[in-house]
This record gives sequence, structure tokens and C-alpha cells, in this order.
Amino acid sequence: MNPAKPVRLALLGCGTVGTEVVRLLHEQAEDLTARIGAPLELAGIAVRRLGRERGDLPVDPALFTTDALGLIKRDDVDVVIEVVGGIEPARTWLVEALRAGKSVVTANKALLAEDGGTLHDAAAEGNADLYYEASVAGAIPLLRPMRESLHGDRVTAVTGIVNGTTNFILSSMASTGAGFNEALEEATELGYAEADPTADVEGFDAAAKAAILASLAFHTRVTAADVFREGMTGVTAGDMASAKEMGCTIKLLCIAQRTADSVSVRVHPAMIPLSHPLAGVGDAFNAVFVEAEAAGPLMFYGRGAGGRPTASAVLGDIVAAARNKLTGTRAPSESNYAELTVRPIGESMTRYHISLDVAERPGVLATVAGVFAQHEVSIATVRQSGRADDAKLVIVTHIAPDAALAATVESLASLDIVRSIASVLRVEGGAG
Repeated sequence: MNPAKPVRLALLGCGTVGTEVVRLLHEQAEDLTARIGAPLELAGIAVRRLGRERGDLPVDPALFTTDALGLIKRDDVDVVIEVVGGIEPARTWLVEALRAGKSVVTANKALLAEDGGTLHDAAAEGNADLYYEASVAGAIPLLRPMRESLHGDRVTAVTGIVNGTTNFILSSMASTGAGFNEALEEATELGYAEADPTADVEGFDAAAKAAILASLAFHTRVTAADVFREGMTGVTAGDMASAKEMGCTIKLLCIAQRTADSVSVRVHPAMIPLSHPLAGVGDAFNAVFVEAEAAGPLMFYGRGAGGRPTASAVLGDIVAAARNKLTGTRAPSESNYAELTVRPIGESMTRYHISLDVAERPGVLATVAGVFAQHEVSIATVRQSGRADDAKLVIVTHIAPDAALAATVESLASLDIVRSIASVLRVEGGAG
């Protein structure tokens, strides 16, 4: 390709992220041309509806079209940028582009987590680039370091806060003593939470990102269906108070771990000690803690959402794809040689924090301890408080298989001396 010839871009979607991509392309045009060696030029923008008011967006209205597939198939398009989201029609569009040898830049975490393999196969078939830095943790440079900088190392674990909405809610609960609903209302008022926050608070968003991270870290195709997911709607102000007593806080974590021949990937709320690097990540920020054999512990931190931060990550991928077009090279292809087995949650090793409301009578503690012994779960600490007719037991276990811990909780619930199980939380990072 002649270096003076523009690299032509097809933008699919012009919502919050898409409009910021257009603005950054306009604002930084001169610098981008210098960095790439050729100008970037929009060939078209595919949208659902024409004529929608888009403010002072610096773009020719004639570039807008509702025919996304027609735009992709044009001979003058070099790079396709997808910021629409969802599975279909995005999958059809991107497969078409990749098989035709056109580079793809996408922020579509749901598609990558559900069927990323199809996209990678299409990229290999068309000898095309597939970039997706913006799909996890917004502006934080994370995926490219894992795919390239750590390619000579062996990553053993990835633990992250990858959803800003839930982190804002839990941070607010920890700092103010508010309950979940009160903190969610605040997050909604400030624009951190959607009108329907289900994808965030039930962990679907984090699970998709966990699948993408695990796939890169462990050279194994991991889908969202492989990820154990538990939301954080059950976390209470009482849980936060209990965590504080233990010198901990509660975060919604994605945790991916590798053994010699398998991986485990899970998303759930967990207590972590205040000394843990992720404990101090507040507000709507994201952070990912990576452990590698040679490099040791690494921390990636920053704003994980929002139109402009996400657009920044998209633009970085556009620059990389455009450079490759000019030089006739390719980005590193998918690495899935390991083909490790994904372990079910029951085989994951963790610890539990269990709060029980029990009858205040002699022998209660011995009976409860007997249940733990029956399931071969060792108790680390016990705290007890009580009134005349009932008491509360707070028990923290040692590390054990999740299946054994879950079976212990189920057995405890069947005891007549246990009035209720107030809460169950996993404990990570050496807490307690």
C-alpha cells in the first residue's frame, strides 16, 4: 500500500463510544497521520437510524448509512470498527470482514466471550488482524501486554475488578455503611449504573471479561459459559461491617487460575484483606492483578468504562491495524495451543465466611463444628455473639474445595439449631 494513500475505516455504530471515536479521529488527525505514515479516513458510518441528532459531530452526514454489510463489502474499506455490541448481527458483519482480509477492531466483549473462536478462525482464514483491547477494562492497556509482552512468560493467575458499576456500589457501601439498594440508587443517579443494571450487578459483564482474560492468559479458548458467575446483590451492610472487623473489604472479582493441566475461571463477590493491591481500588475504577512466573506480580489500573476512555483503546487498536496494513504485516494470531481443561467451580480451592443465626443452647458450637468435620473442612476462626434465645456465629474456614464448602453450608441449613444462614461469602487473598 502506498504510504500516502489514506487507510479507510468503516465504523459500525455511532453511540456513546462511536461518537468519541469520530471526535478523536478528528482531534488527533495530524498526530495519527504522523504515527501511522498515512492519514485515517472514514469511508462510512453504519447506524440503525438515519437523521438522528448527533450534535456537533465533525463528520459529513453523507457518510451515514443503515447498510452495514454493504459498507463492509466495499473495496475501499481497509479496517472495520465495531462498537455496536451484542451477538448478532455483529458476528455476521465481523466474520464477513475478516474472511475478506479486512482488519477488525471491536469492543464487543459479549461476542468475544460467547463465540470468539469463530472470529479468530475467520481472521486466520482471511489472514486478517483482530484487535479487541477495548473489550476489557476500557482505556487500561491490558490485553496487548498479556498477548505480546507476557508471551514469553507463564501466567499463573489473573484477579481483577473489571466492572466499574459494581465497584462503585461496593466502595460506597464500604465507606458509608449504606445497603445495596441505597448504593445502587446513588450509582444510578450519578450515571454509573444503567436503568437496568442486571448485566453488571449479576456479574454477566464481568464473566464475559473473565473469559477473554483467561483465554489470553492461559492460551486456551474459554467462553462465558465456562465461567462460574455469582452476582453481588446479596451483599449486605452487615457483610461489609463483618469484613471491616476482619481487616477486609468486599469486591466483585473475576478470578482465573492455572494449574499444570487445567484452569478455573469464576466471578463472585469476595472478601479480600485491606493489604491486597485490589482493596484500595475505589469509585468506578478497574484494576487487574496478574501473576506470572518470571515477571512476578503486575498491576493494571485505570478507568474501565465511559465513552472517551473506551474510544482511546479503540483508537490504539486502529493505529496498530493501520500500521500493519501499510507494512503488510499481521498482529499476533490467536494462541490456543494449551487446550487446558476448564475445571468446574466445585474443584476450585477457596475459603468461606459464613454467618449463622443459631439457637442459644448448650452444644450448638460443637454440633456446627461437627458438620464442618464431616465434610473435611477445617475452621480457621469462630466469632460468637448472643442474646437470651438466639446467637450469631461467624465462621471463616481454611482453604478447601468449593464443593466441600458448599456441601457444608447445605448441611448446616438442615440443622434445627440453625435459624438461618445470614450470608455466605468467599474469602480470597489471604484474608482473615
